Order: sequence, then C-alpha cells, then structure tokens
Amino acid sequence: MINFREEIIKILDEKIESLEPKEIDKMIEVPPNYELGDFAFPVFSLAKIYRKNPALIAEELAGEINSKYFEKVENKNAYLNFYINKSILTEEILKESVEKREDFGKENYGENKNVVVEYSSTNIAKPFHIGHIRSTVIGDSLKRIYKFLGFNTIAINHLGDYGTQFGMLIYAYKTWGSKEAIEKDPINELLKLYVKVNAVCEEDQEVKDECRYWFKELENGNEEAVEIWKWFKEVSLKEFNRVYDMLDIQFDSYNGESFYSDKMPALIEELRERNVLEESEGAEVINLDEYNLPPAIVVKSDGTTIYFTRDLAAAKYRHENYKPYKNIYVVGSQQSLHFKQLKAALKKAGFDWYDEIIHVPFGMVSLEDGTLSTRRGKVVYLEDVLNKATDKVREILNDREKEQNQKIENKEELAQTVGIGAIKFQELFNGRIKDYTFNWDKTLSFEGETGPYVQYVHARICSLLKKGNFDINNEIDATLLTEESEINIIRSLYNFTNIVEDACEKCEPYFITRYTVELAKNFNKFYNQTQILVDDEKLKDTRLLLCYTVKNVIATGLYLLGIKAPEKM
Repeated sequence: MINFREEIIKILDEKIESLEPKEIDKMIEVPPNYELGDFAFPVFSLAKIYRKNPALIAEELAGEINSKYFEKVENKNAYLNFYINKSILTEEILKESVEKREDFGKENYGENKNVVVEYSSTNIAKPFHIGHIRSTVIGDSLKRIYKFLGFNTIAINHLGDYGTQFGMLIYAYKTWGSKEAIEKDPINELLKLYVKVNAVCEEDQEVKDECRYWFKELENGNEEAVEIWKWFKEVSLKEFNRVYDMLDIQFDSYNGESFYSDKMPALIEELRERNVLEESEGAEVINLDEYNLPPAIVVKSDGTTIYFTRDLAAAKYRHENYKPYKNIYVVGSQQSLHFKQLKAALKKAGFDWYDEIIHVPFGMVSLEDGTLSTRRGKVVYLEDVLNKATDKVREILNDREKEQNQKIENKEELAQTVGIGAIKFQELFNGRIKDYTFNWDKTLSFEGETGPYVQYVHARICSLLKKGNFDINNEIDATLLTEESEINIIRSLYNFTNIVEDACEKCEPYFITRYTVELAKNFNKFYNQTQILVDDEKLKDTRLLLCYTVKNVIATGLYLLGIKAPEKM
C-alpha cells in the first residue's frame, strides 16, 4: 500500500535542503480533523533559515508542490496541509483488502525478532482475583499486537511460587491445615490459612521465626517442605488454568520464581567476582547511589534470597536463552522502583544488555470500600466476575428469545463470548497507567462505547454480507465510493496499521480499543445513511467489499484485544 507520509517526506526533502528526511518525518503531524488535511507540516522552524514570515514560506512551498498523491496542498496558519487523493486512497484500500483479506493491515514490522512478554504472574496458593486482570489482559493483548506485527513472541507466566510466604503456608498447613479440605476447595482453604498465619505472625515473633525456618528448609531442599510446596503449586495451577481457559489465554512458559532457585548461586558468585556486592548489616547488597536509587538486597542476612535475586537470575536466563529484542514485564506501577533497580543493577554489573528490560506499568485496582488484600482475605475472584458477566448476557439473550419467539443458536457460547469480551474491552478502554475502582455496574454495562457494541457491528456486517451474496471476486469500481461516510471509513482503515504500531511502540492496547469503537461508529453512520444493497451490481459489490474490509479490521482489532468476534448476535 502507498505510504502517503513517505511521499510527503520525499517531496519536502527535495524542497527543503536544510532538513534531513528523519527530521521531516518527526515534524509531520496529523491534524485534529480532516478539514485541515490528512497530514500537516509546520514551517515555523524554517523562518530563521529563509528569513521570511512562516506563513509566506508555507504559501510559497504549497505553490511549488504538485503530486498525484494529493488533491491539494494548502497553507493554513504557517502549516502545509496535505489532502490525500481520495480516489487513489480508496483504490489502495480495496486492493489491499482483496489481496490480504483477513490479514488486512498486517506488516512484518518486527522482522521475526524475539520479544519476551511476562504477564499475569499469579501467586501460587492465593486467589486469582480481579486485581490480576490488568496484567493478564494487557499482557495478552501486547503479545498479540507484537505477533501481528511480525515479532516472535514468548509469553511467560512468571508464577509467584517461591519466597517467605511459602514458609508461612507450610507452617500454617502443618499446624492447622486439612488435606481433604484443600483438595476439595484449594484456593479458599489456602487463603484461610494464609490470612490466619499472617494475623498470628503480627502478634507472635516465635511463629514468624518458625515460618522463616520453613522457607529456609524449602530453599535447602527439605523433602517434606518440597513435597508440600509442590502440592500447593499443583492444586493452584489446576484452578488458575480454568480461568485462563475462560479468558482464552495461553502461555509458552510457566517458569516462575522457583525455576531460578538453582541458577541463583552461580549468579551471586558472578556478582561477587564483578565486585558489585557489598556487605550491609549482614546482608549482601548492590549499592545504587550513582543512579539515585536505594541499594538492592541480593542476599538477606539469614542467607536466603529475595524476589529481586530471582529477577536478576530470570533476566540473565532470558537474555541467554531467548536473545530478546525486548524483555517486557507487565507489572503494576507500584513495582516501578524495583524495575529501575533491576535495570541499574544489571548495568552496574556490566551486563551490556540491560536496556532490553522494559517495564510496562499499570494502575491499581481497588474495591469501593478499600484496596484488595490477600493478607486480610479481601478479594473479588476473577472467575466470579467472568461468570457474572456471562450470566448477565445469558439473561439478555433469554429475554430476546422470548420477545422474538426464536431460539438463539450457540446461546451459551455467545453469552460467554460477549460477557467476557465486555470485561476485557472495559479493562482495555482507558490508558493502562490510571488507577481505577472496580464497580460491578460499570464493568458489566453494555451501553455506549463497549465491547458488545463493537461485536454487534461485526455481526451486523456478517449478516449484511450474507444477505448481499458477497463475493470477493466480483468486479468493483473504487471511484464509485465518493460519499463522505464512505471516505471517512476509508481514512480510518488506512490508519489501522499505524494505530497498531503505536500501540506496540507505546505498549498501550487502548489505542486499538478506541480505534475499533470509532471504526464501528463510522460504519454505523454509513449503514444508516447509505443504501448498500442497491440495484447497480457494481456499486453494490464495491460497497460490500468496503463492508467486508471493515468486518475484517474489527475482527482483527478485537482479536488483538483478546476478544472474539461473533458472526451472529
């Protein structure tokens, strides 16, 4: 497809000797509305060079530009405004649609470079709660976005399956636990034990020391401790995978913290050899004063490690085994200091690949009556949220069956597709860094700019294509699409790949969420204003091809968000 931005760069590179193509590219803007053109180039910076009023420079340049790719180039307020040739643009979009079909907009931007994406990272023996949804769906969306753009993605669920809390749980199980009760209801029973042992530890130092002892025993390979820990992990994963199946989320690796336990001794020794470890109150730390960061503890005073040590080992392992272009961590913003320390520690230790570490932070989820806390047992299970959303859609579908006196096919599958899609869409609709308060009514709302709205538009187009006997091989004429509603769709389709690339570069799936809503709105305007199934066969087939393209892009947009696109609703 023609890259109109590149055409502008070529034109201006010939006209403006003082600027390099890369500088021109950075200066090109997209105006807030099409009345100001499809692209705009500010000329203020040229005033000193040409010693002229910027408006006069823009006027002279506009008069010199004559390109078949642009209907006109105008001077507006010292900006060069470029208006794309709509007939060429329409022809390019429809041609690409026929050639690429469901892969419309797909580019090999990543050239098969490896990208590691760590997300979800649930904690063994703790609930898979609503607080995990952000990392889980943002990470899965980023994996899909990178893959769509030609990267080779490695999805990692870095399970929280190690650390002091397992000493606490082992002690709690041995003191108060019931194997039968845990086998019957693993997460709830383990949560009760975790809440109880935390409460006791706050009051009783002896119990706290006993918990530390059991984690030390786990690290040392104590047979009983390892057996109990493995069992906790097994029953927890079984529960988690049921939720991942509901979310249609898969991982390439479940290597959690414990995977790196046998890799830490060699790493610690290497850090000593590199002279970056210092003694501090019996512990071994990496001093990060030069980076204006607090010291990072690598080995505690009792000889045990912490998750920072395991993250150092994990970063080194991933670098050596995956050779990643990026090693992305989708982890809450409250861990920002940790990742700054991780990156700085790797840099200080002389690992020249430290820059491949990318932290993708996101805001906190809280309940209306306070923050989530597994220590106090204050959680909303994610599975309950997903089931409640599915139940709500099922009720809507049941009512529709009664009203229309017609059975809905695959009702249960549709209820889950729309219900879970609504949860994901709402989660990905705003910038990831914002904190938000979880609210049932808002989360399960199906009004306005929602997932069900976009899914319905997709289903409507599928129905339209079937009714119009759409055939991609039918003869079309791109010049027949001249109405404003049609051109707005064409412009939106042209921007799709750029939107995905922006989402990739900025690790912001919400760019795609907002885009799919706007595309769906543009289609509905077109659908309501224009008769599509007209008698003129060529016009009908051309408009149906436009509809087909919109359908594919909406389906792709939803897929990149981890949401299914039903053909009937």
